[in-house]
Amino acid sequence: MKQSQLFTKTRKESPSDEVSKNAILLIRAGFINKERAGVYDYLPLGLRVIKKIENIIREEMNALGGQEILMSTLQRKELWEKHFKQDRWSDENVDVWFKTKLSDGSELGLGFTHEEPISNMLEQFVSSYQDLPFSVYQFQNKFRNELRAQSGIMRGREFLMKDLYSFYPDEESHKTFYNKAKSAYRKIFDRVGIGEITYTTLASGGSFSEFSHEFQTVCDAGEDTIYITDESKKEAQNKEIGAKDTKEVKAVEVGNIFTLGTKFSDPHLKFKDKEGKEGNVFMGSYGIGLGRLMGTVVEVLSDDKGIVWPQAIAPFRVHLLSLGEKGKGYADEVYKTLVDRGVEVLYDDRDLRAGEKFADADLIGIPTRVIVGDKSLESKMVEVKERIETESKNISLDALVSELKK
Repeated sequence: MKQSQLFTKTRKESPSDEVSKNAILLIRAGFINKERAGVYDYLPLGLRVIKKIENIIREEMNALGGQEILMSTLQRKELWEKHFKQDRWSDENVDVWFKTKLSDGSELGLGFTHEEPISNMLEQFVSSYQDLPFSVYQFQNKFRNELRAQSGIMRGREFLMKDLYSFYPDEESHKTFYNKAKSAYRKIFDRVGIGEITYTTLASGGSFSEFSHEFQTVCDAGEDTIYITDESKKEAQNKEIGAKDTKEVKAVEVGNIFTLGTKFSDPHLKFKDKEGKEGNVFMGSYGIGLGRLMGTVVEVLSDDKGIVWPQAIAPFRVHLLSLGEKGKGYADEVYKTLVDRGVEVLYDDRDLRAGEKFADADLIGIPTRVIVGDKSLESKMVEVKERIETESKNISLDALVSELKK
């Protein structure tokens, strides 16, 4: 991508209606556009980041044996009224619904989660122990009428979520999968660059079970309080369940896993075991908000110059800066070579002063910066600098390609 062709522009001034660091930086750098509080558009740079996060999560869910699906966002009123023992259509029980009406007057909801629909759908596919176990997942926009939407993309009214649901014949086999999912989540947070400050956190299971597990990233902007119980194992407890004599920190919940048990399968989703005895399918639910994860990375890894993306989720592998008129032709050659070798490059070919290009590069936050100036034309060397380092080095184009392809 040539930066001169990128329709988005960076901003020097912070948006006046934002208070969260993640939204301020992402808007200034041209990653997102704000429609209103809690509602954001993902622009080309932002969408590339979200897609990379999505692919990391997809790889780990596939490794668990999950099968990807995509369900409708539109929800039937009667399903939420009757399918679960508690009426979750009622605003008294669930206060985050967005509801609408069809032309015939019937009501529909915009899904905020999918436990009811997924268990209802699977009634037609599960009848025997031979149909179990399995797990399914999706990436889908959810809608929640949040009262507080002042945390940028960390708390949205519309947001992209990965939700996985597991279906097992009994609690024991469910627990085995649950623990595997817990490990898969740790891999995800390691891969996106926040594993060292993310804790597997014991929390209340709410109306589903006695306990659940959250994945909490230490962050000053966090809305939760956790107590770190084991630093080496990255384990903690949520403030709501006690453990108060240990280290207390603020944190952001970037993922959660629940044991649902038979709450959503009873009395609808049943199967017969080897002896012909009927039982209820044992379920689990596992969620990650992709926008929240992206926003958390910005909150905890940015510096006073701008965003600092981990390499795995950066919009591009390299930010190529062309400085000076004489070296422009060689910069074009470097760009073509990198692209031909399969390297993702954002090429700043704009006719701007060096200081403006460096400031934009700091704000955008791509981890590796390659600088081609007037001297590069004669030496055939390029300057390479990492976003968070002060030192740079001069290497040949071939050596650069070799390093980037490792």
